[in-house]
Amino acid sequence: MGKKGAKKHMKRKPAPKLWPIPRKEFVWAVRPSPGPHSFENCLPLCLVLRDILGFAETRREAKKIVAAEKVLVDGKVRRADDFPVGLMDVIHIREVEKTYRVLPSPKGYVLHPIEGEETGFKLCRIEDKTVVRNGHIQLNLHDGSNLLIKVADPKNPEEDVYKTLDVLRITLPEREIMDHIPLEEGVLAIITGGKNIGRYGKIVEIEERKGAKRRNWLVTIEDSVGNKYQTRLNYVFAVGKTEPLISLPSEGEQGV
Repeated sequence: MGKKGAKKHMKRKPAPKLWPIPRKEFVWAVRPSPGPHSFENCLPLCLVLRDILGFAETRREAKKIVAAEKVLVDGKVRRADDFPVGLMDVIHIREVEKTYRVLPSPKGYVLHPIEGEETGFKLCRIEDKTVVRNGHIQLNLHDGSNLLIKVADPKNPEEDVYKTLDVLRITLPEREIMDHIPLEEGVLAIITGGKNIGRYGKIVEIEERKGAKRRNWLVTIEDSVGNKYQTRLNYVFAVGKTEPLISLPSEGEQGV
């Protein structure tokens, strides 16, 4: 009889490249469960607590920490040690009263410590839009969640200023819109994929390519010291208009 169901185990060597873990020191890794982020773009909570933050030495200890409701993701308690967390998620550890944001770096995802007002919101990118019933427009966000925007005329909404790949600043855990960052030249952005992952700066040029999808347009980003990086529009995540809305890791924290 053939094997049924999804895989439950995973070795470290074929694990996603964004995981900042040693590949040859141990054999097995933790397979994340299905959730708000894709398999290639997430970290299981066990990996965060054990391998990255060092709050647990074994998976059994990580399970006990999560089961005791000591870990919150985006303001909600998560009780599964294989729950997937991803880009811009806010992780709070109750026992030590520390909060972290998941950010990209040249070495993969990093847990960047945050504090104060910054712990009460997150940035979400609009991946798609849909017109639904009762005069609402549904915004599909990068973390698997949706927001409904009430408009007077969904087919010709003047108040609908949201476009795909724009970024919203939303409160946690209420998920109310605080600010809107359009993806355009002049805004600050961080690169979330490709060979320049983790680099951030100002968008100086968006080159429209005829016959190509908008997500594949070429973008040029210039950092604070004048270095320029090019990537696809799909790998660009706006973080502020004139100043970043979130704190970003320094080169030392990124492991450069």
